[in-house]
Amino acid sequence: MPVPDEHLAPWEGAFDRLLTPFEEFLHRQTTMGVLLMVCALAALGIANSPLADEYRHLLHTVVAIDLGPWRIAHSVHHWINDGLMTLFFFVVGLEIKREVLVGELSRLQQALLPVLAALGGMVVPALLYAGLNHGGENLRGWGIPMATDIAFAVGVMALLGERVPKALITFLVALAIVDDLGAVTVIALFYTDTLHVDALLAAAGILLGLVVLNRLGVRRPLPYFLLAALLWMAFEGSGIHATVAGVFAAWTIPARPRLPPETFTRRMQGLLERFRRQGTPATPLLLNPEQTGTLWKMTQTVELAISPLQRLESSLHLPVAYVVVPLFALANAAIVLTPQHLQQAVTDPLAPGILLGLVLGKLIGIGGTTALAVRLGIGRLPPKVGLRHILGAAWLGGIGFTMSIFIADLAFPGDEARINAARMGILAASLVSGLCGYAWLRWAAPPVSGDDAP
Repeated sequence: MPVPDEHLAPWEGAFDRLLTPFEEFLHRQTTMGVLLMVCALAALGIANSPLADEYRHLLHTVVAIDLGPWRIAHSVHHWINDGLMTLFFFVVGLEIKREVLVGELSRLQQALLPVLAALGGMVVPALLYAGLNHGGENLRGWGIPMATDIAFAVGVMALLGERVPKALITFLVALAIVDDLGAVTVIALFYTDTLHVDALLAAAGILLGLVVLNRLGVRRPLPYFLLAALLWMAFEGSGIHATVAGVFAAWTIPARPRLPPETFTRRMQGLLERFRRQGTPATPLLLNPEQTGTLWKMTQTVELAISPLQRLESSLHLPVAYVVVPLFALANAAIVLTPQHLQQAVTDPLAPGILLGLVLGKLIGIGGTTALAVRLGIGRLPPKVGLRHILGAAWLGGIGFTMSIFIADLAFPGDEARINAARMGILAASLVSGLCGYAWLRWAAPPVSGDDAP
């Protein structure tokens, strides 16, 4: 009797036919942007419905962790913004490290143009905002229009399909990575009111411990996770926003696998040959301990050929993209649209400053800096990418949803009126920038074809 190629449970084949399209949907670039938009609209609807009071009560509910004399107690809103979002910043840190080591930011000539574009896209929006909001409390929000939401921006590009060259998406991703690094730096340096030296010294000691793990060649994630949790607690008490701990912890994760590709190939070939020799026809693997041991050795060999950075970035992508960030949107995108709030948003320069900074500031900062750098010979455009493509990317850079809302909460802690106005400006600017960027790349930028299409 022939041995089947696969052993399937009675319903496994039908389940796979249902699961595979769903998995493909989850991995599409547009999915996270769509999910974020749905969560933002849901929060907007709840904030202007009879459920608004219950929604606010839930966000302000205190959740505590007690371990003997040690206690941490925060509201649900705080746990989402300072706790769960640390995972988001951890993934951002992993992406930054990968790009710096082997990606678009690994070579100076290749990295120079997106770095300059990102810097222009941070400085010009901040200046435009400050120009409208100088001399008052609103000035604290100057960091809000500096940020670009990579998920939304790349998602809009993905909707355009073959009209966008692959190199333009790579350029936008590299720009957004530098933008994220700039936003983290701004949060750490400028949105910190009081520093506690003891907690900072503890954080430095824990960070040193993470570096030691890296130097010792520890590749298991658990020791890093435990020390990263302690690092988060130290930052929580230091005065620096606790989510920054995620970025610092990410930079200590080993980026090199233990086995280079040549060694991996040689070992796997030997193990596969041993596995074949140890097999007995019609004998299940469960009854063949020698073959089972070889299979475990193959699994360990595969793990040694993948760097911890790659493994963590891959494993954390889905929970961060489809749990953490949507929860953040649900907890932070609630905008009250009463006539009083709308009047304040129109008459107070806070929301117009954000709108001006994200829409016009990003366009001038990214597009203008890139054009100037190319004109001066400082950098070169990627293959098949023209300045009209760059202008489309600059429009999309004005989508500042996640990080901008995050900074708005830090800029105006406890000031619900200003936070509400800031969120209005952010959502309005993101909508205008997304529509303008899509329209520009769809009808004004030259299309691509063949191998240049994503």
